[in-house]
Amino acid sequence: MTQPTIAHPPLRVLPILVFSQFAGTSLWFAGNAVLPELRQSLQLQEGALALLTSSVQLGFITGTLVFAFLSLTDRLSPRLLFMLCALLGAGANALVLLVADSLAAVLTLRALTGFLLAGIYPVGMKIAASWYSTRLGKAIGYLVGALVLGTAFPHLLRGLGASLPWQQVLLAVSLLAALGGVLLYLLVPDGPFMSRGATFRVGNMWQAFRNKDFQAAALGYFGHMWELYTLWAFTPLILATAAPDLPAEQVSLYAFAVIAAGAVGCIGGGYLSQVWGSARVAFLQLLLSGLCCILSLLVFQADAPLLLVAFLLFWGMVAAGDSPQFSALTAKTAPAHLVGTALTVVVSIGFAITVVSIQITGFLLPLLPMPYVFALLFIGPALGLLSLRRLVKV
Repeated sequence: MTQPTIAHPPLRVLPILVFSQFAGTSLWFAGNAVLPELRQSLQLQEGALALLTSSVQLGFITGTLVFAFLSLTDRLSPRLLFMLCALLGAGANALVLLVADSLAAVLTLRALTGFLLAGIYPVGMKIAASWYSTRLGKAIGYLVGALVLGTAFPHLLRGLGASLPWQQVLLAVSLLAALGGVLLYLLVPDGPFMSRGATFRVGNMWQAFRNKDFQAAALGYFGHMWELYTLWAFTPLILATAAPDLPAEQVSLYAFAVIAAGAVGCIGGGYLSQVWGSARVAFLQLLLSGLCCILSLLVFQADAPLLLVAFLLFWGMVAAGDSPQFSALTAKTAPAHLVGTALTVVVSIGFAITVVSIQITGFLLPLLPMPYVFALLFIGPALGLLSLRRLVKV
């Protein structure tokens, strides 16, 4: 059957998609934003940061594997799936308030939140792909920019409301996520390029990897993910260690700014992709973020807070800015009837890589000077650049 086409999607589609993605993904680092209070309540040591972050990542990986294995994103209504996961994720996040004295319960709820985020982030991209065909890189630039802002948002809440009880911060994030899910379901119908009818087969998960271009895009994305979430997770620690005189609320605000700067890279890269193509934009930004890994060896030892903040802002911008272009590349090179499943399985592998990177970084920090640890993140971008050469013909 020939897919219907439209000249332009309704004007409301992209703004609502962007808001809903922002709202839903604000659940991601909600635990990180209130880490000092949770650490005190649970009597945790410094390793709490890697532990809490990895529990969400592992939950997300499990969720994406389940969704990909069952091809849920290609068999069910993406709008309904997005709303249900946003509502349930909001509930899981809020329940932390009731079990804050139990480490096992907190980690379980954070893992459950991560599981449900698998029905928000990749599904949001699937919905975007159903509305935007020729301008997918630009549309996903906005969408991943929203994810970046959502990830950073709890730090902003913490920084602006340093005197607020941590319970109110978590509740505010949960209410925002629930609102985003409901608005998307009510106001964004399925797009004209929505592919339907995928049946369950185990081979669905791996069919796309037979394509060499898809492999190149996926491997580039994996290199990018080795760096990104480790940088995000440890940004408050980097600020507090390299600029120890910063007050706690300023650390939160700067952490928000560094992570949120990625939205500028995502949106700017989306516009550049209309001229240069997604592959070239992804290659350039991955190259710049890889260079930042190396330069951090000098900047983190410079004892210059202004230089540190400016450097981290630039690093945050380019480290996240290539993400939507990798998503666009994988969507374009995947089989049309398996776009959702292909995106989901690639994202799942990418987030498994973040767990390894975060845990290795957390293990090395007590053993090596901090600047040397973060310089090692260059390994990911370097391998990603080698893979991307196929797509940019360099």
